[in-house]
Amino acid sequence: MSVKIERINPEQLHPTPGYHHITIVESGRTAHLSGQCPLDLSGALVGEGDLDAQIDQVVANALTALGAIGARPEDVIRSLIHVVSAESEVLAGAWDRLNASALAPAFTTASTLLGAFGLGYPGQLVEVDLTVALA
Repeated sequence: MSVKIERINPEQLHPTPGYHHITIVESGRTAHLSGQCPLDLSGALVGEGDLDAQIDQVVANALTALGAIGARPEDVIRSLIHVVSAESEVLAGAWDRLNASALAPAFTTASTLLGAFGLGYPGQLVEVDLTVALA
């Protein structure tokens, strides 16, 4: 059984770089994934100082978490992306890398990209929170 997810961009709102302004879900259950961090199985930070490597680890961790609940990136209904930077070019680069990954369908939904001063682990540069509609 699949979940009905409708994504809308009203003509009265600005165009987006791939996400949708509104996501409507007809679902009885949702899963809220904690922020996926660039940590390996042992809890060690992956890619210190390397945003691309950290994004790749976050993507791998998010895909593992989705798989653990029988979900796919297409089932994501909300994403919140935190990147340690105030520079538009860095934030845009992170968005582009995420959208070139296997997790990309998750970012076609209601999404927010935030520049952050810092995150929870020393050296951490990125974190992704996902909300998922479950069948």
